[in-house]
Amino acid sequence: MQTISQPTTQKAWANSLKPATEFPPTKLPVLSGQIPTGLRGTLYRNGPARLERDGVKMGHWFDGDGAVLAVHFNDTGATGVYRYVQTHGYQQEAAANRLLHSTYGMTAPGPFWKRWFKTMKNPANISVLALPDRVLALWEGNNPYALDPETLQTKGMDDLGGLHHGLPYSAHPKCDIKTGEIFNFGISPGPNATLHLYKSDRTGKIRQKASIKLKGSPVVHDFALAGQYLVFFIAPVRLNLLPMLLGLSSYSDALEWQPNLGTEILVFDRETLSVVGRGETEPWYQWHFGNSYVDASGALIIDVVRYADFQTNQYLKEVVTGQTHTHAHSTLWQVQLKPQGKVTSIQQLLNQHCEFPIVPPQQVQQISPTYLLMERPGIDISQEYFGAIAKFDPQTDTLTTANLGENRYPIEPIYAPNALNSHQGWVVTIVYDGNSHTSEVWIFDSDRLDEQPVCRLGLPSVVPLGFHGTWKPA
Repeated sequence: MQTISQPTTQKAWANSLKPATEFPPTKLPVLSGQIPTGLRGTLYRNGPARLERDGVKMGHWFDGDGAVLAVHFNDTGATGVYRYVQTHGYQQEAAANRLLHSTYGMTAPGPFWKRWFKTMKNPANISVLALPDRVLALWEGNNPYALDPETLQTKGMDDLGGLHHGLPYSAHPKCDIKTGEIFNFGISPGPNATLHLYKSDRTGKIRQKASIKLKGSPVVHDFALAGQYLVFFIAPVRLNLLPMLLGLSSYSDALEWQPNLGTEILVFDRETLSVVGRGETEPWYQWHFGNSYVDASGALIIDVVRYADFQTNQYLKEVVTGQTHTHAHSTLWQVQLKPQGKVTSIQQLLNQHCEFPIVPPQQVQQISPTYLLMERPGIDISQEYFGAIAKFDPQTDTLTTANLGENRYPIEPIYAPNALNSHQGWVVTIVYDGNSHTSEVWIFDSDRLDEQPVCRLGLPSVVPLGFHGTWKPA
């Protein structure tokens, strides 16, 4: 049996997780370099920004109230604004100055019978979808919240013209920049959960829906858009529904790893949203997909960041405490399958610990570099957080890494295209510097990650480590 050493002191990343301080539209100072001339548009980022209330910590990293950062780049420089999403749950708990609701990792305070069949709080804390007239703060289990794209003022819940109240809308929509179509899904838990599929136009309005029953109640966080197909890998994690509904267990604690089920594969046609293929393969867990496309032979090529099991959920639970010790190692893999769902090959692309894969939007659905968060060499990944970003080029099988230095922690790298040259771009990330307890915007040349950033901008307050973002061109 492996012996797990318990950390005795917090690592520097833990200091970023204190409740965040909002700031109004603020001109950002240039700390080094200069803002590239062709960098015009807005970076949006989302993540859990309040992980405690009245001294009580939340039970899981996924529980924190969402706050969205916008960094607007224009001819006069860069302006940042950072605001909490004013969800119903956030407003109620802020007024009471205590936790009131059940969340992914916590049951609501009070007698368990008062928690029977209660819905979880929607913290709107995972990702963002930038639409022409608004930005959506996305969660997993309910409608998104709409924000003003400039000020980030919360407008309220958004049904995208086709979501019934409470219907789930995932945090990982896929946008086809050629057609403008937006694809997404949601899972309604139940003895046999329902997978909802949505197809929207470029304004976000849902134009087509479909649904299918699943086996048990699995956790599905992401999916792949590959050519004509929507591809789901259903990992062998199942929700033990009754304890959660009765308030005896949080959603997170009611999840069970059942590797004997293997990984189920579902392939849908993007035009009809109907099933065209089913398959099964070996068990693993994934949060995120990378690049995906259909090759010249008609095979589906799907990149995925893969874990051997579901220990990642325990690690993410420990993040809130500031001291992690669970080993949850994830690496980049490529799965090749036929549209009918039969897997023909599985190969590991990288053996280094990585997460949050991003593909340049104009290169999605073709062979393309992937940008990722990476481990720093020589660190204990059970106790530290990602300290580097990297570019993996599958055509040359090369990995180029930007090591940010000790006690500096980036958030998911976002690709921002050059408005003056479509063949060139930048990688933008938010870096928490644990040495100075500050957050900065770092801008890298996308082809030269191993060089110094071309520009660093200061932020008025610390932006806690978070999850996902997007780039909206000007």
